[in-house]
Amino acid sequence: MANILIVYSSTDGQTQKICHRLRVVIEQEAHLVTVVSVNEAPQPDLAKFDKIVIGASIRYGHHSSQVIAFIEKNRRLLDSKPNAFFSVSLVARKHDKCRPGNNPYLQKFLKQIVWKPKEQAVFAGKLDYPSYRFFDRLLIRLIMCVTKGPTDPLAVIEFTDWPQVELFARLISAMK
Repeated sequence: MANILIVYSSTDGQTQKICHRLRVVIEQEAHLVTVVSVNEAPQPDLAKFDKIVIGASIRYGHHSSQVIAFIEKNRRLLDSKPNAFFSVSLVARKHDKCRPGNNPYLQKFLKQIVWKPKEQAVFAGKLDYPSYRFFDRLLIRLIMCVTKGPTDPLAVIEFTDWPQVELFARLISAMK
C-alpha cells in the first residue's frame, strides 16, 4: 500500500473533478490518497508520500504559475519519488492533441521547467459557457470558433475521457 499525494491547480473545477476520480480508482487498488490544491496552505509534507502526482489546467495557453512555482520549489524531492503530471485542456478534445507527445501545451510546459515527470497524461476538459465570466466567455468562444469547436453560448460539454482517466489512475497505482 502506497501513500499517494495528488496536487492540482484547477481554473473551473474540471481538473479537481479529475483528481477526485483518480483518487477513487487508486483507493480501489488499496492505496491511501490525499488530494490538495496547490493553493492550499499549509502544504502537506511531501516527504511523507511514496508517490506524487501533479495536475494542472490550461487557461489561455498556460498552466498555473503556482504549479510551476510548486514544481521548482520541490523538484529534487519530486525526482526522488515515483511521480506523474497531467494536463487538462480543451485542445485535448481533438484526437491529434490528446496524447502527451503531441499536445502543444504540455510540450511547451515541459520545456519551461527542469523537472521531467516520469509519467504524463493529457485529458480533455469541460466547456461550460454559462459559468464563465463575460470576458472569458467571449474569448473562449473566439478560440473555439478559430479551432472549429462549439460556440453556442449555452453549451456545456464535458470532453473528458473518463476511461482514460481511470487507466492513468491504474498506472499511478502501479508506478515504482
